Amino acid sequence: MNIGIDLGGTKIQVGIEQEGKIIHKTKALLKEKTNLQSTLDQVIQFIKPLAAHNVDGIGIGVPSVVDVERGIVYNVTNIPSWKKVALKDILEEEFNLPVFVNNDVNCFAIGEHKFGMGKKYRNMVGMSIGTGLGSGIIIGNKLYAGINCGAGEIGLLPYLKHNIEYYASGNFFSAEYGTTALDAFTAAKNGDKEALVQWNDFGRHFGAAVQVVMYTYDPEAIVIGGSVANAFPYFENAMRESFSNFIYPESFKKLKIHLTQNEDIAILGAAALVDESVKFTNKVL
Repeated sequence: MNIGIDLGGTKIQVGIEQEGKIIHKTKALLKEKTNLQSTLDQVIQFIKPLAAHNVDGIGIGVPSVVDVERGIVYNVTNIPSWKKVALKDILEEEFNLPVFVNNDVNCFAIGEHKFGMGKKYRNMVGMSIGTGLGSGIIIGNKLYAGINCGAGEIGLLPYLKHNIEYYASGNFFSAEYGTTALDAFTAAKNGDKEALVQWNDFGRHFGAAVQVVMYTYDPEAIVIGGSVANAFPYFENAMRESFSNFIYPESFKKLKIHLTQNEDIAILGAAALVDESVKFTNKVL
């Protein structure tokens, strides 16, 4: 059994994984984010009840570039106090268990590849759409994280007047329409025409992000997750229509696009970091 942790900018989810299933889970909002020690104390308190079980180790995914070997977290989105935090050392000292730290979207991709919609593919990409946009890359059944664990940060690429993340994440709705992705989703479900137009615009931009993935990695499959993925039926058509702009449109006939089917997949991926069968590579070829 392993502990898997999905740490977000506003909440934390902790679960115990056994044979690819979550047998116990807890989640809560992070109350204090400006003071490093207070935030760490919250995380430790969430883990303690689960660490009392007979677990082999702890895996944690964080929304940050991570020094995987040393377990150092450089800059966590929406938690300003977390800069160059030696998270691996802190948690290993606290719990006397091996701890493995990685980027949260990498954990999502690992989870999908080992336990979810990406199981049958050697080469796949997990794309997570939330307040930001990121991707985790599996090449030859191994996570490709890059030499600095920064591979897959497609949201930061320049696009139109800003970057891809500005247009292809949940923040697009507040920045462009003064609403939220959740409110736009609710309105679309009720048939609101303006909301449907907004999702159509979003779909075109997200389609551009998918094209970046295709140009860069040309995977067999893409698995889409994150909170905004719930609205996929309202932006799928516009996304697919945008593929006609791709220089090799035939490529999309082979590409399989799936939605995640497991809300705990990032926790499972984090727990899998403990398993020695999870392989990493810095080589594309």
